[in-house]
Amino acid sequence: MPAGRDGWFEAARPIRVDGGIRARSKRGSIGEQWWSRRFVDVLELICDAGRLSRGRAYARRGQVLDLDLGPGLVKARVQGSRPEPYDVRVRITAYGADDWAELTGALGARAVHRAKLLAGEMPPEIEDVFEQCGLPLFPGERGLDMECSCPDWGFPCKHLSAVLYLLAEAFDADPFLVLAWRGMARDTLLDALRHTGGQTGGTGGGTGGGTPAPLDVTDVPFAERVGDFYDSGVSPARLGPPADPGSPSDLLLRALDPPPVKARHIPLLDLLRPAYRAFAAEEDA
Repeated sequence: MPAGRDGWFEAARPIRVDGGIRARSKRGSIGEQWWSRRFVDVLELICDAGRLSRGRAYARRGQVLDLDLGPGLVKARVQGSRPEPYDVRVRITAYGADDWAELTGALGARAVHRAKLLAGEMPPEIEDVFEQCGLPLFPGERGLDMECSCPDWGFPCKHLSAVLYLLAEAFDADPFLVLAWRGMARDTLLDALRHTGGQTGGTGGGTGGGTPAPLDVTDVPFAERVGDFYDSGVSPARLGPPADPGSPSDLLLRALDPPPVKARHIPLLDLLRPAYRAFAAEEDA
């Protein structure tokens, strides 16, 4: 196999793949959202520019056969010029249960971060929260352990580069994959945030002696309410003060467990959220 200035490489064109994973980006840089661009910035800082360029070409040709992401590990197969695809592995430190308990508590204590995450958004400030806990969200210069079964001893080879760029595009589509790679699945994190909100400070939770959380209610057993079951209910005079005007209009939706219902592949809560916001806007008008 001939060698170039940057190490060994395949002289022949790669075998064409039908049904491979093809990058959505057709030209230019890859990564649209801030979190995927942050990941690409790390790659471009530590990796050879020439190999990254060839990796982008591989990704756009659809040479990556499959890609699987799990806690701390990304596995993929990439078709080169040889009949047997190359095996690619990209490892990162996955945080354990104690680390994630600290992170979840820190995120839950910040109402804005918690609300955005529950709404499916990734606030840029989340990176600062990770840093304050001593647990970086994105890998640094030595944070990636990468290997490929190809004979190219350069770092990284074009097969690894192709996988890294497709990984960045996967982050574009679902920012929670960044957290899943660090060891926390989306549903597990959101469930934890729903249960930690309003419980971590003297000004929010029902246990801190301060202002009750917006969704705090008294749970009265039905057996104690049988006598007034058919009454007209609580009179307006006994109702508590109105909700905090600063509370998000879709706060109730954020507190609910997402139902397994979709319309045209859109989750039900995402369809209801604009209506809640519109009703709140009418009340404020």
